[in-house]
Amino acid sequence: MLLNGADFDLDMFLNLNEDESKTYIDCFKGFNIENIELLAEDVSQIGFEKESDNSRKYLEKALQLYELCKAKSKTYSFEREAKTDTIKRALQQD
Repeated sequence: MLLNGADFDLDMFLNLNEDESKTYIDCFKGFNIENIELLAEDVSQIGFEKESDNSRKYLEKALQLYELCKAKSKTYSFEREAKTDTIKRALQQD
């Protein structure tokens, strides 16, 4: 719903590099830290559920999104760090 309401192109977003991803996110009004974190959660869930080569792409993008939240936020989040650690471990196992 978040993606449809914002006219967000997830397929295109997945193919952007880190700098392009940040620029793309920044062009959407209302994409605050909480919304970026929700997007990261959704993308990581897709990555953990998919049984294909694309799952890595989803997990890498989720990790980028969590790192973006970390850079933009003035508050440390244990929950966010735990999620990034989980994704990093999953990516190392591939």
